[in-house]
Amino acid sequence: MISPSTMAAVRASGAVPNSEYLLTVEGVRKEFPGVLALDDVSFRLRRGTVHALMGENGAGKSTLMKIVAGIYSADAGEVTLRGQPIRLKSPLDALENGIAMIHQELNLMPFMTVAENIWIRREPLNRFGLVDHPRMNRMTAELFRRLNINIHPQVQVRDLTVANRQMVEIAKAVSYESDVLIMDEPTSALTEREVSHLFAIIRDLKAQGKGIIYITHKMNELFEIADEASVFRDGRYIGTHASTDVTRDDIIRMMVGREITQMFPKEEVPIGDVVLSVKGLGLKGVFEDVSFDIRAGEILGVAGLVGSGRSNVAETLFGVTPATSGRIEIMGKEVAIASPNAAIRHRMALLTEDRKETGCLLILDVLDNMQIAVLQQNFVSRGFVAERGVTDACKTMSDKLRVKTPDLHERIENLSGGNQQKVLIGRWLLTRPRILILDEPTRGIDVGAKAEIHRLVTQLAREGVAIMMISSEMPEVLGMSDRIMVMHEGRVTGILDRAEANQVRIMELAAK
Repeated sequence: MISPSTMAAVRASGAVPNSEYLLTVEGVRKEFPGVLALDDVSFRLRRGTVHALMGENGAGKSTLMKIVAGIYSADAGEVTLRGQPIRLKSPLDALENGIAMIHQELNLMPFMTVAENIWIRREPLNRFGLVDHPRMNRMTAELFRRLNINIHPQVQVRDLTVANRQMVEIAKAVSYESDVLIMDEPTSALTEREVSHLFAIIRDLKAQGKGIIYITHKMNELFEIADEASVFRDGRYIGTHASTDVTRDDIIRMMVGREITQMFPKEEVPIGDVVLSVKGLGLKGVFEDVSFDIRAGEILGVAGLVGSGRSNVAETLFGVTPATSGRIEIMGKEVAIASPNAAIRHRMALLTEDRKETGCLLILDVLDNMQIAVLQQNFVSRGFVAERGVTDACKTMSDKLRVKTPDLHERIENLSGGNQQKVLIGRWLLTRPRILILDEPTRGIDVGAKAEIHRLVTQLAREGVAIMMISSEMPEVLGMSDRIMVMHEGRVTGILDRAEANQVRIMELAAK
């Protein structure tokens, strides 16, 4: 086995062993307390190809890649890089060996500049041993020129959109001149134009002989960008196929072990009276004059491009950023919602767009994350918590949503993204909301979990809940909504009935 320092020297010299495969994984096993995450898993990446990893949340994709990227250590098995066995002790080891990973949950430093984030630990120094900021900014500008990215090097990351932060992460990984680039759901926050830009970067890297491992839940991306696809299920390797040799249904059957016959189980349910009425709602400098109604049992889809103001409207309704104009009525009565607590008292719930930043309390367990919205209201009496009652309620909800966790005391950060999302949905369902706002409810969720969440949303509509569902996925909006509200640059540009809505009409309104 060669050391990372030796491999770095080999990379620098260009004298790498000749092998058809750039990276191979054989017989890898990884176990966490109560969970067998990977069981005898194998994987092979060819030079100059894009290899997609597919599987439901919890299938083991990200765990395997974290082993390849030096974040986790395998309990058994072997990883081979450029024909030589290697054991990585840290992400820095991986980077020195030419393996870079772009995580689904972005890991940039918000109070540092773009350039500082990209070159952290590698900053150029001047003759006094201090960071040479002008040179670092020039290096960043040159990197962005190569990648056709239009972001100023000196902007602080906290001032960037989620999409631009994603592009900075990609540029940072490319800056290491890595031979293996791992991308975990890289397009989850990108517009169609930005996805096309990313794919152009990927094709250029592929032409340079780089190997790209691409984790995605989006079938169309698999067939557009990937040369091969490997499927995992329940921590086991299922199979690898050239993307030209399989269909979407083939991949789904391999992923879930069954056929999913109805992704969007929309059904006609009785539509009741208006539950939520929004009139001329505005938040100064962000959006204005937003008006709509949602009735009991109705699903109002909200579509629009990134920056259209969809999420801002949701946060204003929930009191995160109180409105500066307009009025909100619930059950025909005007209400003032100046805080999330006020929204909860009016039986409103909000599933936020970003699980990591505004949803999960990552250092706490599943029980704490699920009970937090309902504990004070329903399970505290005279200063004492009814622990058995709240635990039983959370256990019932966890079972109902089929959350994959050893028990309720597992830290939520150890769960897959899809299971984290289910815990957050369970949090709000415990409050028994009559108005449920879902902001990108299936972002980063596998096809099986998506179908489960869609069925749950349909069931809630059947029970009379008024639902506002924001989504960037056009099939989801079209498949699940009774009506669709389209926004562009902070304004409502149209509200379409289900019968008249189609992708072309929505895009016309979204780009108006």
